[in-house]
Amino acid sequence: MKKKVVGLLGSPLFEGNTARLLSRALDGARDAGCETELVAVTCLEFQSCQEMFFCREHETCTLDDDMQQMYPKLAAADGLIVATPVMTMGIPGTLKSFMDRCQVFFMAKYYRKQPLVPPEKRDTRNGLFICIAGMDIPEVFVGPKLTAKAFFDIVDCRYGDELLINGMDRIGDVKKQPALTDAAYKKGYALGVSLGATAGTGASKGSGPAEMPEK
Repeated sequence: MKKKVVGLLGSPLFEGNTARLLSRALDGARDAGCETELVAVTCLEFQSCQEMFFCREHETCTLDDDMQQMYPKLAAADGLIVATPVMTMGIPGTLKSFMDRCQVFFMAKYYRKQPLVPPEKRDTRNGLFICIAGMDIPEVFVGPKLTAKAFFDIVDCRYGDELLINGMDRIGDVKKQPALTDAAYKKGYALGVSLGATAGTGASKGSGPAEMPEK
């Protein structure tokens, strides 16, 4: 069975720089032999966490929305890629709310000591964090990285690698910067290899190119 890599797009721009980098990373994972799926977080319909603490005793959230379908998807994945722009020195609101709603994983792992991720996956799951910023200042990725690392830990996925690109206001269109898109591809390919995927099988038997949802 192929390893499954889920890519979470935190940007609302389906043809923007973040989306392009994520698409190339998923291409790399697929060419390494993985099955891939792109989830546009901003297209999901869900509420922010209401701190009802239903998940303290249950394996899900009391809010009945699109997060219900995401919990098993996240738990079953072998690898995760989170791709996001920096907004106000942090993670954009919708993606942050998505991460907050993964409190169900936190409660299962740390409160009930019964992680939702199967035991056979917990030691092998690996993640990639892709983050871009318009500004070109040293501390621009500090907040997003702390949040991303906490998220990966909560869902039992190792923060294995990162691609951080600042100065995007100066760089402009990432499609005109093949070195950056190539870097995303290589990071995705390396992720696939780290999961034990069989290189070379993904391009011919995979789920096809990563497609952006319609606007």
